[in-house]
Amino acid sequence: MSLRDAGIGAFNIVQVTSIFPPHCKLVPKNQGLAKLQPGQIVFCVMSQVATNEPNRLIAAAVGVAMPRDSNLYGYLSEHHSFGEREEKAGAYSEDIAAEMLSTTLGVDFNPDQDWDEKRELWKISGKIVQTTNITQSAVGDKGGLWTTAVAAAVFLPA
Repeated sequence: MSLRDAGIGAFNIVQVTSIFPPHCKLVPKNQGLAKLQPGQIVFCVMSQVATNEPNRLIAAAVGVAMPRDSNLYGYLSEHHSFGEREEKAGAYSEDIAAEMLSTTLGVDFNPDQDWDEKRELWKISGKIVQTTNITQSAVGDKGGLWTTAVAAAVFLPA
């Protein structure tokens, strides 16, 4: 049901790791889904978390970090947590993706110093990096039924 709620329940999903390909672009969910057919094999980076603990807060997030130079690749990160609201889980997933990208670029990264609050972007050693996240939270069913949160970044065929 969580995959259906996420809009990706009609596809054959293949989970992949964390590379945001060069020249890849982000598109809105509805625009991306319009390019896919039910039963199609789709690749995605997915985070999922489940609980059967009543009223337990869960969150699943996928963070994205993209370098300014579109010839370079970026990173996607998966983060799943208990007790975090969407905003905190999403921000942490972005931090992870930005940190992974900084190590690829061979530069130091400090999430407390490299975030430009005014412009809402990362400044990593002079290289401007855009980040975003896809996050879903849920509260465990009060009767103890399993509750799942899913967040996914789906790759469209070229």
